[in-house]
Amino acid sequence: MSLSIIHPGLMTTLQDGGRYGRQKIGVIPSGAMDIYSLRMANILVGNDEYEAALEITLTGPTIEFTSDTLIAVAGGDFRPIIDGQAVPMLRPVAVKAGAILRFGPCRTGCRAYLAVSGGYDVPAVMGSRSTCLSAGFGGFEGRALKKGDVLPTREPGEYGQKMMYSLLSQGAHSFKQAKWRISQTHVTEERLRKPIRVMAGLQYDAFTDKARYDFFSTPYRVTTRSDRMGCRLEGAKLPLRAPLEMISEAAPFGTVQVPPDGSPIILMADHQTTAGYPVIAQVALVDTARVAQLRPGDQMDFRLISQAEAEQLYIEMEQCMENIRIAVAGML
Repeated sequence: MSLSIIHPGLMTTLQDGGRYGRQKIGVIPSGAMDIYSLRMANILVGNDEYEAALEITLTGPTIEFTSDTLIAVAGGDFRPIIDGQAVPMLRPVAVKAGAILRFGPCRTGCRAYLAVSGGYDVPAVMGSRSTCLSAGFGGFEGRALKKGDVLPTREPGEYGQKMMYSLLSQGAHSFKQAKWRISQTHVTEERLRKPIRVMAGLQYDAFTDKARYDFFSTPYRVTTRSDRMGCRLEGAKLPLRAPLEMISEAAPFGTVQVPPDGSPIILMADHQTTAGYPVIAQVALVDTARVAQLRPGDQMDFRLISQAEAEQLYIEMEQCMENIRIAVAGML
């Protein structure tokens, strides 16, 4: 069982829930930029929700299936098609052997996730199948996919087998999708335009009053220099009250640090293990996925919330994910 890469797209890599617990020895976490879309895609095909999936960025790949495969696509809308027919997102789809799946440029969002039932058969490195591009390990040969790659997959579990056979038994030329879908998603134009919720950072008070005012009252734009390491922003500069000598601190996903040029950077999945720039804010965990779905040129605004509010938002999102798990399990 495998997938053949006819065209790799702009940057397609294998990413799972991340490689955590090793920042203290200099290993970056990597993992999915949009963790919620990864989890939804995996739930739909019966995988562990943090299983590795293909992360597709800006322009999608073209893939041939060598055997019948149950898949799900979540995240940004890349208009996937098979044999000229649109492949619906956020639902299980049984694809027949020999079918060719094509993704186009993204229409909404920036990243999509292609999960296959059973997962991709690549070795775990330090407990994760995520691709670490900067160090060249993990994922598929430690790199983005190339034309001609053959990506092996594992046997699906009981849920995946039953769902696939149930769909294909209804009759299908190239693929057959479930009639139901997940309705909850953060990747819509309306939700992507809402303010990004942040908490005050450790050095928040070290910035001038005007810098703090500008950060929350003026828009910022995602630059073309953004990547999996950091979302670089252009807009109002954020000066400090006075020069600040700092000792390097831990650098989590979503930290908004400000280098000497005054332009903020939001640290993303491939962020460095420690950082020494002052931190004006920390993106609430539930909103890091929305940041990951913003494209170069997109605009974002920030809204200040408390840690208690951020924790409540996280609890509500996890309750939503639990409801999705229960609902999908009951669809067989």
